[in-house]
Amino acid sequence: MSLKGKIVFITGASSGIGAATALAFAAEGARLLLAARRAGKLAEVASRSLELGAEAVHSINLDVRSHRAVQTAIDELPPEWAEIDVLINNAGLSRGLDKLYTGKIQDWEEMIDTNVKGLLYVSRAVVPGMVVRHRGHVVNLGSTAGELPYPSGSVYCASKAAVRSINDGLRQDLLGTPVRVTAIDPGTVETDFSLVRFHGDAKRAAIVYKGITPLTPEDVAEAILWAVSRPAHVNIARVQLTSVDQANSLLFHREP
Repeated sequence: MSLKGKIVFITGASSGIGAATALAFAAEGARLLLAARRAGKLAEVASRSLELGAEAVHSINLDVRSHRAVQTAIDELPPEWAEIDVLINNAGLSRGLDKLYTGKIQDWEEMIDTNVKGLLYVSRAVVPGMVVRHRGHVVNLGSTAGELPYPSGSVYCASKAAVRSINDGLRQDLLGTPVRVTAIDPGTVETDFSLVRFHGDAKRAAIVYKGITPLTPEDVAEAILWAVSRPAHVNIARVQLTSVDQANSLLFHREP
């Protein structure tokens, strides 16, 4: 399926997997609707996307945790950007690595509000239009953590398990329409993920990737692009990918 001229809406597009996905779709000639909280970083991604061949780029400074902000952003899109073809629910984060009984409530709320409620808000605002237009594809970024929880990560893992259930439930709800729904579940990817999790502690974040070759954001972007570019009658339900140094969210082979 050609993606040239298709409107692709990516949340969390200012860095990491979101930015890499924007650049991958830009190279296919897509029209990119990019959303993130960091306007400066988002502008850099937009500029690079145009250099790589995006037909056009429209950026939105958006915090998906606010239902009102999400709905307003979609309602107020210029007419030429309103008919979204592909939604990539990428915005997400982890905060802290604490045992459940010592966890910080603020960390829990940020993860649940972004990873679960934010995904729901964006989907609720965008998917009805896809149904009316009889075309569209929703891609939800999950994680291997949603399949198998790991110690001290129960709330983050639960948020990604919720993404898995929402993804599968949405696909059932859309049965009988041409709208496709896909989950992309990566393992460890070297991005700012761990830096965010540890509130800027770079030394602690670096330990996560020590002794392994993790996935890159480009690896995940390629999987997303592949799923979206299948023929219209093909729905890729789920793609799970890890590096060869990772078996699941618990087991790693680390070189000394």
